[in-house]
Amino acid sequence: MPRSQPTARQRRLGAELRKMREAAGVTARRAAELIGTNPIQMSQVEAGKAGISEARLRYMASQYACFDTALIDALVAMAGERGKGWWEEYRGLLAHGALDLAELEHHATYMRMLQASYVPGLLQTEAYIRALMAYAVPPLPPQHLDALVAFRVRRREVLSQDSAIAFSALIHESVLRTRVADRKVAREQLAFILEQSERPNVTVRVIPFDVDGFGGAGNSMLYVGGPVPKLDTAQIDAMHGSFWMDAESELTRYRALLDKAEASSLAVRASRDFIHRIAQEIRER
Repeated sequence: MPRSQPTARQRRLGAELRKMREAAGVTARRAAELIGTNPIQMSQVEAGKAGISEARLRYMASQYACFDTALIDALVAMAGERGKGWWEEYRGLLAHGALDLAELEHHATYMRMLQASYVPGLLQTEAYIRALMAYAVPPLPPQHLDALVAFRVRRREVLSQDSAIAFSALIHESVLRTRVADRKVAREQLAFILEQSERPNVTVRVIPFDVDGFGGAGNSMLYVGGPVPKLDTAQIDAMHGSFWMDAESELTRYRALLDKAEASSLAVRASRDFIHRIAQEIRER
């Protein structure tokens, strides 16, 4: 039975198998013949709607003359995933995109983020999240709002677990000064960012208003490292949804944009002093 709603990760696996096949110049019909199936089943595999065994995946890779063993091993690991992540508890209650993001973060090897609009989700306090979500039009039902807040709070665990990955956040000064609620929430939010930046795996940098040469305020993004660079993902939020990019040209572009933004930021220690100063200003007003 084909999956009716494959996850982003399942779709990515299928897309990578399709890219591998197309790079080898093999038709979908021929690929189906190679593994003893039919074109319809092959199409479902490449769409993420059907799974594939390790033996079949490795045989396909050999027939496609793909010798990138690290990539093949990573795809085999993706194909063999059977467990249900904690985010599955919210399936049927929250949008598929939210669950896909939690799964993406869970499997990341590192994350880099640039934010010029809001505090990065993984650094938000519960009060900040609630104020942000409560701004939605039309207003969210209380039960749905509570679920969204609890879900985002739980996502933060990826930064504190035993095998926590490296997380680097570039935040524009406007983000730190924007009050999505009141002064109390703003102070608590700044204190939480400072607290999280004490973690050895978390780096927070600030891009100040008066820095020269920063024209990237419209490039807010999340860049997630995969087990191999070819499986990296760039994610962009927009008013009408979230967009995921995985083409090599797109990934190269977004890495370059992040590198350029980092060149405009303050050093890590200076950023902490900068955040302290903003918190003090809010306290004194």
